[in-house]
Amino acid sequence: MRTTACDRENDWQGKVQMFWGIDKPKVVGRDVLFAFTKLRRHQLIDGEGWFYRSDNLLVEPDPAKVRWQMLPEGDHGLRAPQFGSVQEEHNVVPLSDGSLYCVYRTTLGFPCHAYSRDGGRTWTAPEPMTYTPGGRRVKNPRACPKLWRTADGRYLFWFHNHGGLTFEGRNPAWICGGIERDGRIHWSQPEILLYGPAPSDRMSYPDLIEQHGRFWVTETQKTVARVHEIDKTLLEGLWSQGKRKEVAREGLALELRGGDLLARETALAPLDVAKTGGLSIDLWARWDEFTPGQVLLDTQDAAGKGMRLVTANDGAVRIELADGKNRVAWESDPGMLAAGKPRHVVAIVDAGPRIIMFVVDGVLCDGGQTRPQGWHRHAAPLGDVGGGRLRLAGSMKGRIESLRIYQRPLRTSEAVSNYHAGRSSP
Repeated sequence: MRTTACDRENDWQGKVQMFWGIDKPKVVGRDVLFAFTKLRRHQLIDGEGWFYRSDNLLVEPDPAKVRWQMLPEGDHGLRAPQFGSVQEEHNVVPLSDGSLYCVYRTTLGFPCHAYSRDGGRTWTAPEPMTYTPGGRRVKNPRACPKLWRTADGRYLFWFHNHGGLTFEGRNPAWICGGIERDGRIHWSQPEILLYGPAPSDRMSYPDLIEQHGRFWVTETQKTVARVHEIDKTLLEGLWSQGKRKEVAREGLALELRGGDLLARETALAPLDVAKTGGLSIDLWARWDEFTPGQVLLDTQDAAGKGMRLVTANDGAVRIELADGKNRVAWESDPGMLAAGKPRHVVAIVDAGPRIIMFVVDGVLCDGGQTRPQGWHRHAAPLGDVGGGRLRLAGSMKGRIESLRIYQRPLRTSEAVSNYHAGRSSP
């Protein structure tokens, strides 16, 4: 390992080097490459990314003759001073043309990413990682953001989907699917991949195993390591976002469109989230005036048991749920809804991790600039939160154009597909 500026400036003037890595070797053409992180000061201060590349490891049987080159060229690794001291756990995937894509963690609430078009010798200036070029930032705390390239040339990304600034907040783990377009990776809206029963669980440092069309993810919580087989349909849903335009039918308890929504009250099957695993409300709505306090739908009885969907402050909607013992509520991100045109809103209640989240016009709420995350994890379990009679648009300044209620939590990809199916799809 050649001595560079960060080594000469460390506590031992380069006589001792500090480094570690979470990447695994990747085959790029005929070469093998992996990333690692050097530190300028003890402990975990001023990290920067470096890469080892071998042009003969795959063909040279004598270890003494294997050649390794440390990249990038020059005295400084991959980092950008404006993103602070913590720039570490660099990992890389190759693109179809041999270009390289690198992601690493910070303590600013987002990972950074960069591209190399010359085999790792030089890199684009690191930037906050975004779902699409110039798009919305990906949120992640000081936790490992892990990239994988699958056998068929698609991509997966493990992260935690909230903008914390510390080592905490590693439960649940979320995953995005990536598709390469014009030399850049475009990432899907994320899904919950894994969760632990205690919010304090800190699952991290994952790896991917792919064999015969099946996928497993490994993860560790420092003292516990596990292997999980992943439902391939979850991953295929990520990669097909934006292409699928089908309405989900499984678990559909109620569907109303057009003239059916003129009725102010209708029958609704029981919604016991403890038995069904959750619920989802999917609607298209148009507001003539968006003000807080407009009730879109309501099943609450005189004691307050049931559910409500109501407009909130600053262009948001709030779901309220009560089972007679426990009561929870959560709002979509502010500023996403307004009057004047049809908007698609999906509220998802997942009883497994006890998470409530919203997807608005095909975008999963992530908290934006106002909250660390767009999802809420409630402590108390929920049981029966409604059924019987559903009252529609009781005080809405506008109209609901279509409504679907599911006796299960939709996947993010299903909510995105429902959005792309449009208002008139059966």
